[in-house]
Amino acid sequence: MPAANPARDADYLDRLRDYYAENRHIPSFQRIAELMGFASKAAASKLMDRLAAAGFFERAPDDATWVPAERFFERPLAEAAVRAGAPDMIEGGQGELFLVDRYLVRQPSRTVMVPVKGDSMCDAGIYDGDIVVVERTKAAKAGDFVVAIVDNEFTLKELALEQGRFVLKPHNPAYPVIRPRGELEIFGVVTGLVRRYRS
Repeated sequence: MPAANPARDADYLDRLRDYYAENRHIPSFQRIAELMGFASKAAASKLMDRLAAAGFFERAPDDATWVPAERFFERPLAEAAVRAGAPDMIEGGQGELFLVDRYLVRQPSRTVMVPVKGDSMCDAGIYDGDIVVVERTKAAKAGDFVVAIVDNEFTLKELALEQGRFVLKPHNPAYPVIRPRGELEIFGVVTGLVRRYRS
């Protein structure tokens, strides 16, 4: 194995990220050596030690295997935003590193990911198959998108006020406003949205 090189280690790390995305585990030293073209498992061990020292891996509690640390999931965040209107040049290079989980989730212990089924919120840009990030709380206010419990079923709607009472407003004219007869039960407030465009 060649001497340690930060640029080369970054390439090795990207390969391990791709492997993890496909297999959901960190490979053995033998497999790492095969993937990277190393001559020995010792070279794979040294690579993992360097990446662990940089904060990308850590030992599992039983110390038997490597597991990804938080930095393993960092993604590059562009310095410049992209216009959604007229085309424009994207200037600047890579900015700070970005953690999707940290961006979407404020309180992990109170957050659940909920798949969306149906089209009652399509005019708000929430479609069948999306996954909403829901923070479990009853402290919702008018204008929040909430997951509420109506007739023992969960529904995703905008919380709105109508004549001083909370109602659940769809964002599709094909659906009626839901006006609970009793107390409205809020499961949680939508704080984010995840959508995959390609399978």
